Amino acid sequence: MRTGVRGARLPLAATTAVGLVLALGTLSPAHAGDGSWGGSGGNSGSPSSNSPSGSSSDSGGASSPGSIGAHIRINQSKPVSSGSTTTATSSDTNWKPPVCWYEPMYTPDEYEEFIKSSYKGAQEPAASYAKKRADEDYHKGDKGLWWQVQFRNDDYTEACPVSTANWEIWVPPAQPKADPNQLTPETLSELAYNSTKLPTPPVVLSPAPDRLKVNLGTRVKLDGDFDRVWTTASINYKGVQMAATTVATPVALEVDAGTADADPGTCTYDLVKGDNGYTVDSRDAACNITYRRSSGTGTYPFKASITWKVTWTASADPDGPAQQPALPDGLSTYEQNVTVKEIQAVNR
Repeated sequence: MRTGVRGARLPLAATTAVGLVLALGTLSPAHAGDGSWGGSGGNSGSPSSNSPSGSSSDSGGASSPGSIGAHIRINQSKPVSSGSTTTATSSDTNWKPPVCWYEPMYTPDEYEEFIKSSYKGAQEPAASYAKKRADEDYHKGDKGLWWQVQFRNDDYTEACPVSTANWEIWVPPAQPKADPNQLTPETLSELAYNSTKLPTPPVVLSPAPDRLKVNLGTRVKLDGDFDRVWTTASINYKGVQMAATTVATPVALEVDAGTADADPGTCTYDLVKGDNGYTVDSRDAACNITYRRSSGTGTYPFKASITWKVTWTASADPDGPAQQPALPDGLSTYEQNVTVKEIQAVNR
């Protein structure tokens, strides 16, 4: 989304207002803000600088800052494990991150400049929208800010609950009732969750993956340090300050043999907190995958998944008090091909 009006890449591009997009498609005014962009954002005044990067390309991971929307900054702790990372997957298939929300954007004077420059010569319904704001005198002289709808990414196939009447909303200091789509710490926690990168399970098999044996239990352990991961989403713009931090703590490892010719086919191990993070070693476990048939000339897709308990705090402090409502557990998964051979015996 762009804070300037440019084709189909701005708040007006939601599926509920295609006509308004077309009316404004040839205009591209500069943003009237103060240039306080975070992460991968560019310079103030460039319409492209206000486009959200989305969580997959430059948000979180390896302590790299990123940005979402116009002024939300994303920062993630560096995973202790030195292995690869993957975007967190929710264990709840029905859970979805916010599609859009309102962020603080303009003072009354800035909003007047934005409307007059962006909507000059616009067709309907944009012209009526600009007249409506002019009739309100942009709330000049009032205390408060204009908040503008922002999108999580540039995919507008998902409906955003806004209309052609409320691309921006006026928010006074003492707001009697907040808009349901207004940015809150809970919204930030969901955006942080969606931006979280989790380590892939650093699983080590014994025997080695290319030397597993029929009827021999497969020992599983985690290699290296492996600890919790936290991600903070925050905003500090024009006096509006809020933050939320999601904390993902590894709690269990599940392994899947990748074939019905194993007994058992899956095993789940609780992770134990040690001096250098969370560990597991299935040497003495009651459950160890045992292959009953050779993989022949092929392989089996052995899969390992970590379950992460995810909590959130209403601040930039990962150790702050946990808040409600709870977030769903997260998953990170790694798959590798394994070769299983028959144990060769010598008869005398």
